Amino acid sequence: MSVAYALLALLSEGPKYGLRLQSEFQSRTGEVWPLNVGQVYTTLQRLERDGLVETDADGERSQKRYRITPAGEHDLSDWLRTPPGLVPPPRDELVIKVLVALQVPGIDVHEILQVHRRHAIEVMQRYTRVKAAAAQDDMPLALVADAELFRLEAIVRWLDAADVRLKQLPPAAPREPSLEPTPPVEVSP
Repeated sequence: MSVAYALLALLSEGPKYGLRLQSEFQSRTGEVWPLNVGQVYTTLQRLERDGLVETDADGERSQKRYRITPAGEHDLSDWLRTPPGLVPPPRDELVIKVLVALQVPGIDVHEILQVHRRHAIEVMQRYTRVKAAAAQDDMPLALVADAELFRLEAIVRWLDAADVRLKQLPPAAPREPSLEPTPPVEVSP
């Protein structure tokens, strides 16, 4: 999530102080994305430099109220309507682990898939419990939990499909031992 655009969205409601922006960011994102106040002020400085926000100075830096500019409103509107980049293939650590596991002698790739599948299902169960325990009117938390549940479900589906596909491979031939002599290793006394 782009912190800059989230701050612009909060400022579209009216002028706010940095600490209030930090607090509202966390509450509106279901409190799953902690935001350091230093990051808030750094981002606000960058937005001000780019002409997307302006300030009312009440003396001290911590007393600056920020408000969105017309350029900021336009930029926010464009960002909201622009689909995120979904350039394949993503650098997914799980996919890389499975591809690497295929090459490692003595590793049962099916066992690797099942370990990750079990973990994903456990995390899904935790999100389901969080969602069930949340207040009915906590829409940000419900939306975050739903997004994570759907993402995890897709991971489980991919793991299942990978397992089926890999079971269709012919059995690997045993590797021949290397006939190359192992170079001697010198150990200093």
